[in-house]
Amino acid sequence: MDFAFSDEQDEFRDTLRRFLAEKSPAAEMRRVMDSPEGYDAALWKQMASELGLQGVAIPEAQGGQGFGFLELGIVFEEMGRVLLPGPYLATVGLAAEAIRAAASPEQQAALLRGIAAGETLATLAVPEEQGSWDPADIALRAEPEGEGARLTGRKPFVLDGAQSDLVVVAAREPGGGLGLFAARGDDPGLRATPCDPLDPLRRHAHLDLEGVRGERLGEGDATAALQRALHRGAILLAAEMVGAAQRCLETSVEYARTRIQFARAIGSFQAVKHKAAEVLLEVESARSAAYWSWWVAEQDDPARLAEAAHLAKAVCADTLARAAAENVQIHGGIGFTWEHDAQLYYKRARSADVLLGDASWHRARLAEGLGLGA
Repeated sequence: MDFAFSDEQDEFRDTLRRFLAEKSPAAEMRRVMDSPEGYDAALWKQMASELGLQGVAIPEAQGGQGFGFLELGIVFEEMGRVLLPGPYLATVGLAAEAIRAAASPEQQAALLRGIAAGETLATLAVPEEQGSWDPADIALRAEPEGEGARLTGRKPFVLDGAQSDLVVVAAREPGGGLGLFAARGDDPGLRATPCDPLDPLRRHAHLDLEGVRGERLGEGDATAALQRALHRGAILLAAEMVGAAQRCLETSVEYARTRIQFARAIGSFQAVKHKAAEVLLEVESARSAAYWSWWVAEQDDPARLAEAAHLAKAVCADTLARAAAENVQIHGGIGFTWEHDAQLYYKRARSADVLLGDASWHRARLAEGLGLGA
């Protein structure tokens, strides 16, 4: 397995970093954060038309660019650096992965083309009131009707649930099996109630479904397909967290070099040096875990995908939490203020830890998979 990036992948990263720095600087990020939509629709279209970011890992036959998971990981890492507001994780990292894992080729062609073109916003609705991401805990009802089903129940805290044109819903069928169903966001039986999340750069909504029409994706029990999509989504979220952690390290070091206290830059004090050095070690370790998980996903190795996802999510969540907290501490009083971006990275760290299962949950699953459980 080759763990080096190609020249083309490095150039792709450089191009993407320049694009995001130009299109989503801090001032623009805050403007979009305060907008009713929570994302820049014009930028979303530009991302699709000029760089093909929504379809970077979608096959060309389905309207995408036909690249692999490594390129997709680069996109998420770079977006994490700037905390890009918008439904990219929900649409590309969750819904599209679920569709690719569960849907028939005809369904994939019909659903993924709109996502790749930047015309369809989508999300994946899994957890219910208990907040569990374990497919075994899904209870929302799917009553068969023709080739689809009527969905009834509640899905709280769905990422970008109110903005999505397409909602992929995990539901329990009468025989006890699990199904994934594609529902329209404007279905009259679907009520989306926006909620105030910890992270202001990500929108969530409570979804109440009452007889919502859903098209069943694929055939047979969808547990394995959903698990695969969640594992790949966790790897992509970990990539985003590595980018955010790296940016926290960079901004704290920059500040430590220029902030003068007692006639010296605070970066010259041993306590500050130790904080930065320890974060550097954690970020490099997290990057190694994240990149390894990308290669596992790229190789499409089902036997190791769960291991890679659990490891990457746990390590990267802990690392971002540490990097964001130390970033606030090194900045001192200003780091706690609304005007400074440090608090936004801290909020992203706390909210991203819970999303798709927190670090302790992933460590427990990793231990079980390795036969280390009690």
